Amino acid sequence: MNQLSVLQDNSIVRLALLALGLTVAGLAAGGLMAAITPAYFAAGVAAMVVGLVLLSNTQFSLLALVAVATLLPFAAIPLPIGFVPTFLDVVELTFFVGWMARLATHPEEKLVPTAVNAPLLTFMGLALVSFVVSQGVTQSTARYFVEILLALAMFFGVVNTIRDRQQVRLLVWALILGGTVAAAVGVALYYLPRDTTVYLLSALRIFNYPAGSDVLRFLNDDPAQTMRATSTSIDPNVLGGLLMVVISITIPQLFRGGSLLLRSALLPALAVLGWCLLLTLSRGSWVGLAAAMIFVAMLKYRRMWLLILVLLAGIYFLPEAEGYVAHLISGIQLQDKAAAMRIGEYTDAIRLIAQYPIFGIGFGQSPTIDLYLGVSNVYLLIAEETGLLGLAAYLVTLAAVFQQGLRRLLACRDGELQAILAGLLAALLAAATAGILDHYFFNLVFPHMTALFWLLAGLIVAAMRLQDQPDGHANTPA
Repeated sequence: MNQLSVLQDNSIVRLALLALGLTVAGLAAGGLMAAITPAYFAAGVAAMVVGLVLLSNTQFSLLALVAVATLLPFAAIPLPIGFVPTFLDVVELTFFVGWMARLATHPEEKLVPTAVNAPLLTFMGLALVSFVVSQGVTQSTARYFVEILLALAMFFGVVNTIRDRQQVRLLVWALILGGTVAAAVGVALYYLPRDTTVYLLSALRIFNYPAGSDVLRFLNDDPAQTMRATSTSIDPNVLGGLLMVVISITIPQLFRGGSLLLRSALLPALAVLGWCLLLTLSRGSWVGLAAAMIFVAMLKYRRMWLLILVLLAGIYFLPEAEGYVAHLISGIQLQDKAAAMRIGEYTDAIRLIAQYPIFGIGFGQSPTIDLYLGVSNVYLLIAEETGLLGLAAYLVTLAAVFQQGLRRLLACRDGELQAILAGLLAALLAAATAGILDHYFFNLVFPHMTALFWLLAGLIVAAMRLQDQPDGHANTPA
């Protein structure tokens, strides 16, 4: 018997080692509590407990990701340690650590091959090359880039950890619930007195949110004009993108049949989501949602046309809708400041891409003073940062997800999976359409929206793999 076996069999030695470990842990905790305030110590302990729970099951981490992305996307852990990790950082890292640990301890589990893997890995590789050649990269930029890579990698994590119908169902309903709560908060804050709204939003300063009058957002950034809903998303366009995605996922659930009670609960949820989306005054999100609704109506759910007609009638007859219609038309006709600025941005972006067509200028500073990085179009922004090669890889990746998902949707005869696939594909189409007018689905400043986008793509592929499995478990590659 070797020495290790002796130690394992000797209960006295094991108890002594346990006592020593507890003593060391207690001294370390006491020293930490003496070095920082009790409140920070308690927060640290709570964070450790939450982290252990998330590590125990990747499904918990994905649900936490949905909660963070919809409700507290910019929240950071309030610990005085110099580096301030965000809630999103912690959730994504615990997810990937948990997934890697499972792969290491279950060698029988293999990575799932999909038609999306190669183009997405190519895009990530090209983005990394562009980052390496970037000029003027700061520590913050490097951190944001790592967050974007983690968000892109969520596709692989979702595809490889979602193995049964209940997991897909739970995440879809978590997105609907999280989006509805965010919309309800946005509507409430919009109609409260402005001083009250400023006070409530400023209370989030403990989580590194902005505070003061800057928490309010207005049309054309002019306080004399109409206020825009933001909820806890800070930016009204980002909130609009979130609500657009959630509404697109929710609508097919309304038409798929099933429990009348459940469908009745979806009606007020859609009303709150739709009303808050209007209050954001985010025209890109409106256009994206319109594309999603037409897609759903043409493809599977003909009753969707009735809802579209009702909405059009409301726009025509309700006096309250006149201002929203005028705002949309002014953008189409390029009659307002924001729309005119977009045209200038597009022109400047094309000039930049023409000068740096292969790998772009990366994610740092522009190499010349007459050019700048940034445009309200996700595709032009990707081309600016990663070049035409990166944009091509990105578009091929999106095409692979959508083509595979659409093919499976048309062949699907399972009512529940059909509604889930239709909603996820509609949400992806809405995001891709809104990307023509905005940039938040691939922007270093909004990593949670990138994570949400690739969570959707991963769920599409995961749902596809469940289609041919009568027991609701995925065992075959997509």
